Amino acid sequence: MDLQNWLANDWLIEHKTTSREIADLLAIVDRDLENCRVPGLSPDWKLAMAYNAALQAATAALAASGYRATRESHHYRVIKSLALTIGAEAELITQLDQFRKKRNITDYERPGTVSEQETREIEALAKKVRQRVLDWLNTNHPHLLRAEPKG
Repeated sequence: MDLQNWLANDWLIEHKTTSREIADLLAIVDRDLENCRVPGLSPDWKLAMAYNAALQAATAALAASGYRATRESHHYRVIKSLALTIGAEAELITQLDQFRKKRNITDYERPGTVSEQETREIEALAKKVRQRVLDWLNTNHPHLLRAEPKG
């Protein structure tokens, strides 16, 4: 299956991105990776921020490919799209999806279920996704990493 099949299944919407949008998404990634290291935050919040960093990096790859995920199963689709955008291996996607589920539990059902070890793992994973997306953008869409003229 490829992104065109996903579009035909109504899992994606065609989207024309800009270098500004990609820069903004990557700025969110960097902000959240920095903020998840603020001392005194609960592990729940650290996990949520690091997870969001990875999600926004994946969103940037999907946007650079010409798509946005629809609202239904949005996070799930963005995560799974990494296989079709940057060629992420199944293990990376499975790990990120497990953290998606963990974030849902701690956000909506049971707070206080995240360990410090899990926060370190999701932070490392988010950094890995960020770097993989940047490498992929540099190779496949370098024009999207150039600053747009102000005006």
